[in-house]
Amino acid sequence: MKTLSKNTGKLLRGIPDHYRFRHNATYIRYNNMISFYPGPSRIHDEIPQYVQDAATSGILSANHRSPAFVELSKEVIGLLKAKLGVPDNYTVFFTSSATECWEIIAQSLVQSGSTHIFNGAFGQKWFDYTSRIRNAEPWSFDIEQATETKVPDHLLRDVLCLTQNETSNGTQVTDNALALIRKVNPDAIIAVDATSSIGGITLSFENADVWFGSVQKCFGLPAGLGIMICSPRAIARALEINETAHYNSITFMKKMMDSWQTSYTPNVLGIYLLMRVLKDSKKIQKVHDKLYTRYERWMDFLSRAKSIRHLVKNQSVHSFTVLPVSGDPELIKRLKSDAREKGLLLGEGYGQWKESTFRIANFPALKKDEISELMRFLKKY
Repeated sequence: MKTLSKNTGKLLRGIPDHYRFRHNATYIRYNNMISFYPGPSRIHDEIPQYVQDAATSGILSANHRSPAFVELSKEVIGLLKAKLGVPDNYTVFFTSSATECWEIIAQSLVQSGSTHIFNGAFGQKWFDYTSRIRNAEPWSFDIEQATETKVPDHLLRDVLCLTQNETSNGTQVTDNALALIRKVNPDAIIAVDATSSIGGITLSFENADVWFGSVQKCFGLPAGLGIMICSPRAIARALEINETAHYNSITFMKKMMDSWQTSYTPNVLGIYLLMRVLKDSKKIQKVHDKLYTRYERWMDFLSRAKSIRHLVKNQSVHSFTVLPVSGDPELIKRLKSDAREKGLLLGEGYGQWKESTFRIANFPALKKDEISELMRFLKKY
């Protein structure tokens, strides 16, 4: 390698050894690492070709008010509804990230306040963010417990916020629980963060009014694009509130999406890549079945492991897309280091489990032989 310039040396200082750097290159990439990180995670193998196709097609230079973008927007939204089972009367919006959706919901849908039901760090973060700009009530539960469904009257507000798949601890809110929450809280707008599950498992969209997520997990895409899906009830609530002081107001977003456009200059490359991935994807039930079979394979493997195990004992609340593996902190530290040496990138533990766990993504882009390679490595632990 050529001698690095002073500025380049500063830029690269402190970056982990498992990255490969090339002086004068415009990118930093993994050095043959298989990423099991639960987001951003492994991208589909076809993404480089899709990017080339996007550049060749001219769509990346198209004005986002142009007929070319409108056709792209129509196609992607049609594919999302067809492949994921989104109801025809639900409205799909493009955002920059799932985190941006927290703000959109707080500004456009919350009147008296929001109630946040959570058992992990990302649900907590959603509550913390909302409470800085709106009245918000927390209602937490243990990771070994099924989700509570009837919100106590003193905590109930007009928007209920849940994290369907809690990435920090590998638990989920099941379809049945969501259906019951909808039934016993009929007047509330229900908003669901599905960042680590949308595109990977079947979701009954009728059970909530707002669903949102980012594409860097189950969709197998680079980060930088979010999706928000709203029911007619959510749109009606937003129009009733008629909040227009913010650029990402649902009122304004809906006005623009009626013409298949966005309220801001969108991530056209991300939208194009999503279109290509959706075209190549099977319908969600087949994807779900594939990931569930893999989940069962992992559970069988962990049940026979010597010193590591699933963090959560109650299998009825397990996520199918993120597996947290726990063990003695010293063992976990050594295991993660050894994995990097073998070209296997594991997700760090999160929050209170940072030192005693690592996390394994079970996303569609991962391949069967890559999972087998990780299992062979973990057998000695």
